Amino acid sequence: MDKAKHKVTRRTRRHIGIRKRVMGAPGKLRLSVYKSLNHMYAQIIDDLAGKTICAASTQDDELKLAKTGNSEAAAAVGALLGKRAKAAKVEAVAFDRGGFKYHGRVKALADAARKEGLKF
Repeated sequence: MDKAKHKVTRRTRRHIGIRKRVMGAPGKLRLSVYKSLNHMYAQIIDDLAGKTICAASTQDDELKLAKTGNSEAAAAVGALLGKRAKAAKVEAVAFDRGGFKYHGRVKALADAARKEGLKF
């Protein structure tokens, strides 16, 4: 198995372990994060209903970003998601980091969402 495939497999296994513990119920929804090489995606999900309440990404038209693969862009996504969550009357979420380390872009997104009033 080559190195890149092994890295994805390990992240997927970590994500499965996290998903066993983190569940989005009506009282506390799940904030799911995914990062690719160039973009960040985040959504708030109600797992029991199987619906996405709100979402934000670096590809949103509201965000006019020069670069999309850095911490500043991730923080902008977190702030936008926090605003949309407020509009949808979501206050508390369970943070699903998607198997990624809580570091860098993932941390910047989480901190910006917290500043907008999300509790996790």
